Amino acid sequence: MDKSRFEKQMEFILEIDKAKTIFRQTYLSDGKRKENDAEHSWHTAIMAFILAEYFDPDVDVLKVMKMMLMHDIIEIYAGDTYCYDDAGNATKEQREMEAAEKIYSLLPEDQAKEYKDLWLEFEAKNTREGNFCAILDRIQPIMLNYATDGRAWQEHGIYEHQVRKRCEVALNGPEDIKNWLENLIADSVNKGYIRK
Repeated sequence: MDKSRFEKQMEFILEIDKAKTIFRQTYLSDGKRKENDAEHSWHTAIMAFILAEYFDPDVDVLKVMKMMLMHDIIEIYAGDTYCYDDAGNATKEQREMEAAEKIYSLLPEDQAKEYKDLWLEFEAKNTREGNFCAILDRIQPIMLNYATDGRAWQEHGIYEHQVRKRCEVALNGPEDIKNWLENLIADSVNKGYIRK
């Protein structure tokens, strides 16, 4: 017997609880442990409505929040790939596409399409909302790395040029965010959190 719409939705909701078990390389601001995907997604979704005033007033903030909450659930199957891991990033796109097919297909067809399309838009970064999400996704771990005296950066021997490349979308974003990020990167170099 086919599952009902509600049963599919509840199966998906239970499955995404696994995002709480996917740990990232970024530490929580207190430095006691690394954050998980659910915490990262929650934090960036809140950032979306707090920082919305710095973006185009026509940006659909609800859509941005949906993107932020949905963008990393694919890591339940694909795993978290550290942004500075060249080898892991070589296979990331294929692993994540397969994971997206698997996770979103748990939902009823209309919702599966909506949320997979949001994930694809996030990945493409070619809309106002996708660009907004990319900026939030870049600055959140930078903020936490700075708050922990660059702990994860130092553990991985990260250089300034790597951070700048990763944050390129944010460094080309709203002026206030760009200035904040430039100051944070410069101070991180000065304090030895990231290598020159």
